[in-house]
Amino acid sequence: METKKVLKLGIPKGSLQESTIKMLEKAGFKIKAEERSYFPSIDDPEIECMLIRAQEMSRYVEDGALDVGITGKDWIMENKSDVVEVADLIYAKRGLGKVKWVLAVPNESKINSVKDLEGKRIATEAVNLTKDYLKMNNVNAIVEFSWGATEVKPPRLADAIVEITETGSSLRANNLRIVETIIESTTKLIANKKAWADKWKKEKIKQIAMLLQGAINAEEKVGLMMNARKKELENVLKVLPALQKPTIAELSDKNWVDITTIIDEKLVRELIPKLKKAGAQGIVEFPLNKIIL
Repeated sequence: METKKVLKLGIPKGSLQESTIKMLEKAGFKIKAEERSYFPSIDDPEIECMLIRAQEMSRYVEDGALDVGITGKDWIMENKSDVVEVADLIYAKRGLGKVKWVLAVPNESKINSVKDLEGKRIATEAVNLTKDYLKMNNVNAIVEFSWGATEVKPPRLADAIVEITETGSSLRANNLRIVETIIESTTKLIANKKAWADKWKKEKIKQIAMLLQGAINAEEKVGLMMNARKKELENVLKVLPALQKPTIAELSDKNWVDITTIIDEKLVRELIPKLKKAGAQGIVEFPLNKIIL
């Protein structure tokens, strides 16, 4: 009897959980995460899911407890994990983009560069990243692990912090200013080396990567369909963004064409009135789940 083939997938628990599940659903996987369960259900019998903190993900992927997982490049570096980085998944907890680990100090602090940290105390969750950064700059400082609420540590419990941020708003709210950016990090799909060497698992992982990247490509974009008379086609095309290459198809009435294109969602409200004025009719905007490049 043939053993059922299963891929063990780690989903980051915590700040990335909601956005990751959203991306997986756009990629075509229906996931149901019970509030107190660490094992979400998924509508693919060849995948088993487990919720693991992003901070720990790369360690469990490296030792084979998971075949594949989603975590930040920062945590791979922090754990010094030996894993296969399959794909960049450029999204974060608040949307698309990167996150930064920054050195921050109170607004009134006299610390203005990493060099000013000599002999000082730094609180952070990313101890190894911070120590590597200090070593690179030939600075000796005390680095302490922070269990959370790192922004409130200075100035009483630490001279500075190294903290992750997307917008910097939380730092500003806590009377902190950014001194330097240590690294920028993106979300990664990572695989265990033995799993990657397995033909079936590798193909399954590559399929997941393709669908996830397709879902990310479709974020913040929409499709537009419209009809136009052939004599007005040139005017309509002039309105559309220059880098786009719309699909143009003849209709049953040879004097008319159908135009389909993909554009940034933020442009739609300005484009539609212009398209209508240029002669487009029957304009339809539709959402996109995936764009496979």
